[in-house]
Amino acid sequence: MFSLGTAYCYFVVFRFLFPFIASFAPSAVSFAPDVDAYLSFMLRMFAAFGLTFETPVAVFCLVKFSLVSVDRLKKIRRYVLVGSFAVAAVLTPPDVTSQLLLALPLTLLYELGVMIASFGIRKPKVLKSIPSV
Repeated sequence: MFSLGTAYCYFVVFRFLFPFIASFAPSAVSFAPDVDAYLSFMLRMFAAFGLTFETPVAVFCLVKFSLVSVDRLKKIRRYVLVGSFAVAAVLTPPDVTSQLLLALPLTLLYELGVMIASFGIRKPKVLKSIPSV
């Protein structure tokens, strides 16, 4: 999942993000970012998107180890949506496109994790007691 997140960042997010950043440079100036700043930015974005794509695994583990129930996860959907946009605002550059490209997968992956947890966790069977004669 981490690799999938970094691939999504590289092939989707950077395709939108770098032309947007380059559009701020005046036409008389060539756009040539510092290698150290560029590498640091890319590694930070890879880590943010890679960890974001681990959300279904984290949700499943929370339910599997009985730390939270699936019903509780369903009830806090609104807060997760707001939280995902807050996390995206902190981890990405201050443009709407990259924030949306992080917050929307985070929300969808949370929902995927809830679905996997609800199907993957089996409820214990209740044995019917035999009436005494």
